[in-house]
Amino acid sequence: MLLPAGDYDTLRTRFRWDIPDTYNIAEAVSDIWASREPERLAIRHILADGSRQDWSFLAVNRAANRLANAFREMGVRTGDRIALLLPQIPQTAIAHIAAYKIGAVAVPLAALFGLEALRYRLQDSGASALVTDTAGLAKLSEIRDSLPGLGLVVSVDGPETGVASFDGLLAAASDRFDTLKTSPDDPALMIYTSGTTGQPKGVLHGHRVLLGHMPGIELSQNFLGQEGDLLWTPADWAWAGGLLNALFPALSLGVPVVSHAARKFDPEFAFQLLEREGIRNAFIPPTALKMLRSVETPGSRHKLNWRSVGSAGEALGRETYDWFAEEFGFPVNEFYGQTECNAVLGSAAAIGVSRSGAIGKAIPGHEVAIVDGEGNPLPPDTLGQIAIARPDPVMFLEYWNKPEGTREKFLGDWMITGDQGVMDGDGYVHFVGRDDDLITSASYRIGPGEIEDCLLKHPAVALAAAIGKPDPLRTEIVKAYVVLKPGEKPGQALEDDIRRFVRDGLSAHEYPREIEFVGSLPMTTTGKIIRRELRDRETAAAPELK
Repeated sequence: MLLPAGDYDTLRTRFRWDIPDTYNIAEAVSDIWASREPERLAIRHILADGSRQDWSFLAVNRAANRLANAFREMGVRTGDRIALLLPQIPQTAIAHIAAYKIGAVAVPLAALFGLEALRYRLQDSGASALVTDTAGLAKLSEIRDSLPGLGLVVSVDGPETGVASFDGLLAAASDRFDTLKTSPDDPALMIYTSGTTGQPKGVLHGHRVLLGHMPGIELSQNFLGQEGDLLWTPADWAWAGGLLNALFPALSLGVPVVSHAARKFDPEFAFQLLEREGIRNAFIPPTALKMLRSVETPGSRHKLNWRSVGSAGEALGRETYDWFAEEFGFPVNEFYGQTECNAVLGSAAAIGVSRSGAIGKAIPGHEVAIVDGEGNPLPPDTLGQIAIARPDPVMFLEYWNKPEGTREKFLGDWMITGDQGVMDGDGYVHFVGRDDDLITSASYRIGPGEIEDCLLKHPAVALAAAIGKPDPLRTEIVKAYVVLKPGEKPGQALEDDIRRFVRDGLSAHEYPREIEFVGSLPMTTTGKIIRRELRDRETAAAPELK
């Protein structure tokens, strides 16, 4: 745990990493607490009818021990990849912990993935085992013939032909298992990038990835681990955000986690859940926070007990930051990272590190800079690429089976992110946009985030994406895709009004010269807008400009 301090400089100056010679995620999130406080609440699962299932640390650990024994009995070995195609349910956490106990590599997969996305990840990872549910089995049945290496399939919904029952395996196995003594660098977890650009890559992490996350997550939750803390996230546990920004850090601190297998994010239900369960801490991605704004006066309508909210995954923006602080009386703690190296920049209102429009300062233990194309750190207020110095405990081991891709991720000892940003004189980093998302218009370099943030301030706009559309005169023009709020009607008058609104709010070179009203935006399973799809659509419509 971080030692609480009253100011950022003190916290950063006295911080030191303590990485032990042996470390296993399963021991940190399960074994220790099952031994120390066995009846302590670990997971409170909310079923579809609103009823609860409470799992103590002892219950979780015994179930994980049984599954670990079953994996061994079924031939799964250290280093094997175990794919987990499951929603946000206790069995997901149990399967992860069991995989770590035997030294296998957990490969989380989102339940929303289509057939080709699943096929690619299962083939690329070489998974020899899969734990899933009925919905996952239905998808698997259509691609199973192309997965000869997948030997063991387990369903949490009971046995089927050629499929083992999760509960049946547990019932037949011992609840005692000695967790493998692994090194911090031994492979533990492989998460595929969301694929906003290019084919997804398997990001392989060692067990130390959890240790590396702890300072950033503790800070973004205003020193998580206080008496009475209870954490929830709507983020899928198949995503690094759900696992490493919420589930595992909380359990390692003995903080119980609320789980709920929602099919989609419902803002009204989210507030009801927060109120009913007395949730104190939440990790809510920016897209979900923006959707919460559709609920009228939630701060006065709901009696909320929360004391901290962290957000990451894409830029939050000033508009959402300011709305939240005004509505609930405290700011969102925005933080930043990537699947490859997460939670390295962040905010913590508890120690005065919070600034509208910024993604925070360097988290204690991490060295972050804005660098040029040669890897040289740039002076304050200069646009460049966000980069993290190695070695760093939270940094990935490699891209699975892609050594060249791994090498290309570094400039000397800087891991480059592909994200453009600016660091101000106070050390706050301001996110500008992905390298591929930046818009070049009449010699201006324009980040889409500021335009989208301004669009969200318009009273008719619910969601928005800004891209560069090919243009023979300006290279690109700014085009906005806009999702309107319920009850709003698209039309020329509204389009003109939105265009003027952005021009007056930003500048004459940043306003969208074209606006297209759409019912939805293409998004990854983690809630990030896939601007590449929108750009590809525009390029296809103007082939002479390719």
